[in-house]
Amino acid sequence: MLRNLTSTTKRVALGAAMASLLVLAACDQQSTRIEHARDLADATLDQISGRAVVEPEGDATLLAASVVDRAIAGTLRNDMPVEVASEKSRFAVGSIIAKPKDIQPMMFDEEDALMMDEDELFEEVEPDIAVEESFAAAPGAAPPPPPVAAPSSPMAMEIEPARIMPRVKLDPSAPQESRDEIDKAYRDLERTARSEPSAKARTRSLEPRSMEAVPQERRLAAKKLARRSVISTDAIVRQRDANTVMLDTLSKYGMDGQVALSREGQMVIQIGSDGADPTQFSPEDASARPQNFLAVDSGAGCPDSTDLVTVQSNAALATECIVKDLRASGQFEYVEKDYIFENQFVRRPRPTDPGTTPGTTPTPGTDPATPPVTLTEITPNDPLWSLQWNFQNNGDGEGKSGGGASFQEFWTRQANEGSPDVVVAVVDTGLQMQHPDIKDSPNVASGWDMVSDPRMGNDGDGRDGDANDPGDLCDPSDPFAADSFHGTHVAGTIGAGASNNGTGVAGGAWNVKIVPVRALGKCGGRLSDINDAIRWAGGLIPGEDAMGNEIWNDNPADIINLSIGLFEFCPASLQDAINAVTERGVLVVAAAGNARVSTQYYAPGGCQNVISVAAGDARGQIAPYSNFGPEVDVLAPGGDLTRDDNGDGRPDGILSTKASTNCYDPVTGEGVENCFYAYEQGTSMAAPHVSAALALLKARSPEATGAELTATLLAALDAREPMQCAGSCALYPGTEPIPGSADMCARPCGGGLLNLANVPPLSTGGGGR
Repeated sequence: MLRNLTSTTKRVALGAAMASLLVLAACDQQSTRIEHARDLADATLDQISGRAVVEPEGDATLLAASVVDRAIAGTLRNDMPVEVASEKSRFAVGSIIAKPKDIQPMMFDEEDALMMDEDELFEEVEPDIAVEESFAAAPGAAPPPPPVAAPSSPMAMEIEPARIMPRVKLDPSAPQESRDEIDKAYRDLERTARSEPSAKARTRSLEPRSMEAVPQERRLAAKKLARRSVISTDAIVRQRDANTVMLDTLSKYGMDGQVALSREGQMVIQIGSDGADPTQFSPEDASARPQNFLAVDSGAGCPDSTDLVTVQSNAALATECIVKDLRASGQFEYVEKDYIFENQFVRRPRPTDPGTTPGTTPTPGTDPATPPVTLTEITPNDPLWSLQWNFQNNGDGEGKSGGGASFQEFWTRQANEGSPDVVVAVVDTGLQMQHPDIKDSPNVASGWDMVSDPRMGNDGDGRDGDANDPGDLCDPSDPFAADSFHGTHVAGTIGAGASNNGTGVAGGAWNVKIVPVRALGKCGGRLSDINDAIRWAGGLIPGEDAMGNEIWNDNPADIINLSIGLFEFCPASLQDAINAVTERGVLVVAAAGNARVSTQYYAPGGCQNVISVAAGDARGQIAPYSNFGPEVDVLAPGGDLTRDDNGDGRPDGILSTKASTNCYDPVTGEGVENCFYAYEQGTSMAAPHVSAALALLKARSPEATGAELTATLLAALDAREPMQCAGSCALYPGTEPIPGSADMCARPCGGGLLNLANVPPLSTGGGGR
């Protein structure tokens, strides 16, 4: 890992990687791949025009379904010029993420929480003398407020929630007023801290069998409490001191701003008019063009010779300079720009990989000790199931696929299609709540909209409890731009839709609880929003309702899916958020990225403490667009829309839930104006397969730890042949040549191919405690 390199060294290394991509894209030979895409497009046009239909003796379930339950998006967008990954990342103008040094996280132990008495769960905490004296010493400080009476039962946290974390306005033209506001905000924060349960260590003897007698309701309450971040005195004092440094820095440049505080110490600073409180924007502001509030990261930073007038006239430069000064203060663990993440759809083809030949299917490694399936295979009655090669059993022959992940065999041999007690949070663009396969699905729980900036929210407001996806179209002038409804496609692969209901597609986990957390909107998603979305999904921090009250996630995630990406080394604040949830036992699954480079250059796929997932095609080979490298853990189905290796006349993408236009009926071939299912490709599609697989393993072994579930998953991967992760050495510099294969290099793509058929039944020692 390059975690300890300086930012300058990282930028140089990253720039070199990007430059090599541009050179490779310029010299790549694309004709074969684009011609193959044209053939697939022609085949789809044949279907739409009625020249190709499903034969009468074809799949009975598909033939019997209504058009609305089986129609598929017919637009193929692969016959286009090749696009490489964005040359430069972007950031939100005027928005900075920082965390003061030496803040230690506070948390509960779940078993200790189980042993608390009713009144202990919410016992009153005595005022901290050091904090009170610190506030009293501040100029003009008012006396501290009296302690707040503690709630009397665990349910009180939901009935009478505390106020949300405060925001502090910083105005250098009125320094004393600003300092008074800082002190007031932190007194309010201290008052909130007093009303919360204490995280002091408690140790009590507990007979092993007595744990079984603990009511389920109390177990769930203890689980929530153990996940919750507690406001510590340390965090209060250090954030207050950091605000003083921020005020001094803004004074240097004659700019105002405000700071949003955090339970865990991660603060978001909004500077100047461009970085002002997003909740204060008017509807007119929400229609602003993205270039007005997003900036391209040039990598130049803040030049030493920059004068004050230039900084004040350039909001993007002011952001760079304030980041530089705050870092130099020595007050902070990290200070970074609020980068913009994008979804990991592959909307256009990447350069041809000469090492792949359409129609070839290498045989992945198999375990001869695994007995053949003798049970009657569980087959969902969803009409489009026959087109979902990704869930089918791995292998050759009818109903199988060389790239299939064998979900069908797991459902059959393990007698398990999931459990509603397992929670998967999807941090993405939200969910199309009115999708016909989703709106009545029992698998969808209440989520949260964490998009703070209405200009990116596209729904007229900021954060709230509505995780519906209104669309994320960024630039209407782009002829290829469209709403992606990315989160709906990702969540559908995991199991947001109702599977085995005679409608549309099946998901990987039929019975699962999906919590949609919207963090990406118009033009992408802010790093600060994604950090908060991860923490909210894990049950660590609350959201805020219209009245300013804290709203906690009632369904803390067991697994968080991040099918998002940023072409940067893992930001420190993102790693902090990931660490915060994984320390509480949450599993984080991340897309490796779609830029054909080492995953170390991408976040979150290159972050630590994530399960990083590369994308494979229907043959079980790494897709040409997929990132690779030692950071990758698993190769899972991600699709390749330019191939048809199973010969069904349709592209080998991942078929899932998503509202679309320009569709067709796969039975009659007739055109359909609107539909609710579409093929997509990308590491975004690969990651949810792993999330769904982990959800199945968790359902099978509810008491298993995250480490145990991960070990079971990785132990069951199919060993790969070298050519399954091969590519032209010229296209993938720095990879290892394959002996005996001219000009071909191996791209590290994880420990193996996802194959749930290799998971042994529990009776033979497979997973769990």
